Amino acid sequence: MKKIAVLTSGGDSPGMNAAVRAVVRKGLYLGLEVFGIYRGYTGLINGEIKKFDLGSVGDIIHRGGTMLHSSRSEEFKTEVGQLKAIDQLKTHGIEGVVVIGGDGSYRGAQKLTEHGIATIGIPGTIDNDIPGTDYTIGFDTALNTIVDAIDKIRDTAMSHEKTSVIEVMGRDAGDLALWSGLAGGAESIIIPEVPIDIDGIVERIQKGTERGKKHSIIIVAEGVASAEEVVEQIQTKMNLEPRVTTLGHLQRGGKPTGFDRVLASRLGAYAVELLSGNQAGLAVGIEQNKLVHHSFDEVLGKPHQINRNMFELARQLSI
Repeated sequence: MKKIAVLTSGGDSPGMNAAVRAVVRKGLYLGLEVFGIYRGYTGLINGEIKKFDLGSVGDIIHRGGTMLHSSRSEEFKTEVGQLKAIDQLKTHGIEGVVVIGGDGSYRGAQKLTEHGIATIGIPGTIDNDIPGTDYTIGFDTALNTIVDAIDKIRDTAMSHEKTSVIEVMGRDAGDLALWSGLAGGAESIIIPEVPIDIDGIVERIQKGTERGKKHSIIIVAEGVASAEEVVEQIQTKMNLEPRVTTLGHLQRGGKPTGFDRVLASRLGAYAVELLSGNQAGLAVGIEQNKLVHHSFDEVLGKPHQINRNMFELARQLSI
């Protein structure tokens, strides 16, 4: 293998730039030609491909988002779109591609593999919902962003003696809500993996009030309900006027934490090592601080699992 490329796809996450940097510089270190593909699979179809050198990825390790830009491509989901992408890769002589993104990006990478392009996936998503890895790139940064917001909201909740309902990202996975809720001392955490218990939430609020507590924090993952919908359900049970905060895309931005920069660098370099060793159709990850890889079929065939012990711990500590 002499020529490889890297692209970012789907939702951006802090640390993607660090992963791109690692792929490019590890590739160059091993004597490969490395190309950057702009705007994900859409850019691949349109031929937005540029040869990179060492300076191409200078001063990006600390920046959030992705310097390659990102997009979601409906065209690439079609056979015609996939063949256009393959033609672009063949035109540039590119034999291997590193795809950084979430499960949708992995499905695209799997299609490239089926068409004979050696492909490796790197988990880049703040949701931490990719099987086969303990952590995804961007999760730690987003977690710290949310915790910082919770701390600020708690200050004003305490001052005004109010209950605050904070909506965080997590369409199908509750890791962000669970981890930030535990780290932020939330009284209740609502996640997709556990049936919502409005009666239990109301009971905790009432018990807190009885012992003199004047404020509380409720964290809800967007995949369960909106913060407004949670408030409406609470109000059917008790006389309360909670304040609502939806953090939205604030969670995706910002400088990546040191953890995410190191994780991205390790995974990016490992992906290139696998490609240079003629291994492909794999998703890299980290388990118990060891670099690992699994087939796309294995990763995409597994459901995301929440840490039930952590959820129970959060419930116990919120008494």
